[in-house]
Amino acid sequence: MSFSASIIALALAGSAPATAEEFRQRPPEDEIVYFLLPDRFENGDPKNDKGGVEGDRLATGFDPASKGFFHGGDLKGLKQRLDYIQSLGATAIWLSPIFKNKVVQGPKGNESAGYHGYWVTDFTQVDPHLGTNADFKALVDAAHARGMKVYMDILINHTADVIEMAECKGYDCAYRSRADYPYSRRASDGAPINEGFAGDAVGSAENFAKLTDPNFAYTVKIAPHERNIKVPAWLNDPIYYHNRGNSTFSGESSAMGDFVGLDDLMTENPRVIEGFIDIYGDWIDRYGVDGFRIDTAKHVNPEFWHAFTPAMLERAKKRGIPNFHIFGEYATGDMDPTITARGTRVAKLPSSIDFPFFSAVRDVAGGAKGPDWLEKLFSADPFYGDEKTALQLPTFTGNHDFGRFAHYARKAFPQADEAELLKRTELAHALLLTLRGVPVLYSGDEQGFVGDGVDQDAREDMFPSKTAVYNDNDLLGTDATTADSNFDMNHPLYRAFQKLARVRQGHVALRRGRQLIRTYHEKPGLFAISRIDDQSGQEVLVVFNTSARELKANVEVDSKATGFETLLGNCPASVRAPGSVAVELAPLDYAICLVK
Repeated sequence: MSFSASIIALALAGSAPATAEEFRQRPPEDEIVYFLLPDRFENGDPKNDKGGVEGDRLATGFDPASKGFFHGGDLKGLKQRLDYIQSLGATAIWLSPIFKNKVVQGPKGNESAGYHGYWVTDFTQVDPHLGTNADFKALVDAAHARGMKVYMDILINHTADVIEMAECKGYDCAYRSRADYPYSRRASDGAPINEGFAGDAVGSAENFAKLTDPNFAYTVKIAPHERNIKVPAWLNDPIYYHNRGNSTFSGESSAMGDFVGLDDLMTENPRVIEGFIDIYGDWIDRYGVDGFRIDTAKHVNPEFWHAFTPAMLERAKKRGIPNFHIFGEYATGDMDPTITARGTRVAKLPSSIDFPFFSAVRDVAGGAKGPDWLEKLFSADPFYGDEKTALQLPTFTGNHDFGRFAHYARKAFPQADEAELLKRTELAHALLLTLRGVPVLYSGDEQGFVGDGVDQDAREDMFPSKTAVYNDNDLLGTDATTADSNFDMNHPLYRAFQKLARVRQGHVALRRGRQLIRTYHEKPGLFAISRIDDQSGQEVLVVFNTSARELKANVEVDSKATGFETLLGNCPASVRAPGSVAVELAPLDYAICLVK
């Protein structure tokens, strides 16, 4: 059975069982990933909304009226909605971190909760607001039975904010460098400490055994009730953290400073390396998950990844998972592949999340840049490594940190009507689902969610929301609001994404084929590419019109091409001459054409 046929059969059969071979053998570039925050997706069990804690919202973390607190979504709810995700065309699910978090943290009067999963205290347990470890196993097993993969979002750079610095007031804690505050002197009085420690660049266990006093930059303190809050227990020892104050996200502090107060792990220490290999290897062993997205990967020293990555790939291989996908977050808001390429070339991770792709699509489909911006993006693909590396970069049009594509399009074109914004949003996702890389769909985009900006403003509920700043948003393509349940499989964007996904799934060239740019305009207009699978000979021509005007142009094609089969859009029946085809596209339109 072909990949396309097996996916369609599974979608029609709902929970029909699949053998391990039917999904384990798929390479990462064959996936369409659906990313979601479990707390904001579906509430399957209201009994766990408060995480088993009594008290007000500062104790329980639960306040569905506030965008910064738990809203009630959980793993049982996600499991109930697998049909919805699979019918959209997604073959893999990526969840924000599910580990037990510090319930609430932040300065007095500006607190928020760990609904997003990035403030971990226990790396071995599911957060009780989301369910139990048994619920996670049930979810993974149910997804696998459908031939769907599950990717975990993992953290290594930091834990929840537990360690305090005596010299600091609250979260105002300036970074103190190694030059100004060396490991060999105690911060409070300058007394000699850590005799014989050769510095964090010497990664031997023998060297780090000489690092015994954590008070080299600040005087460390931990509240009595939090001294043993972290699991595994070794994480409670402050010697395994940098303890140098807040990162400025530049220079030395980028790897050694606290991420807005979060305790920054000393990932140079071999005990930390060993500890996290054990932690995350156990999740592979116990649940058979299919990949890891690594949060804040660029803030960890590359040497850590040189040890961690091969250990995880080997652990997965022994578990019968030959295509375990690891992709790191090297975040940037700029169209700058040199930043994300550090993940694959310096840290030697298998893949990096393609933030420059997000930037380029935002500016071309949702802004005033010409398609030459896309050509500039793809011309840098060799930075990542070989051609296959670029094919495995997860691409996206928006996410929970950087905001939704529709938000940027509405901001760039404030006079545009809903029809134009719908077209731009569909065009952006046509780029996502046909160009090289592994497409990641962000939960809610298929329901016309727009958001008010970044971070918390882009984390709307799919189930009926009680959050006023979400419910006043004007969604695209629907009269519904986020106060309604938004799992409408007839939404125009859901249907559009679904059609694009089916075309991608049905054609190996769109999943794994090399990408050949045929032509591009330097102002909004034509962008044309071929996706070519050299093994099968399959070629798909994809043409886009990024302008708000009708477009007619000639595009170079292979001289052997004689005609085209329309997969989506308006494809010409034949070539106009050997090696040339005339294309016509409506404003903000695209066509996907199988070359004959």
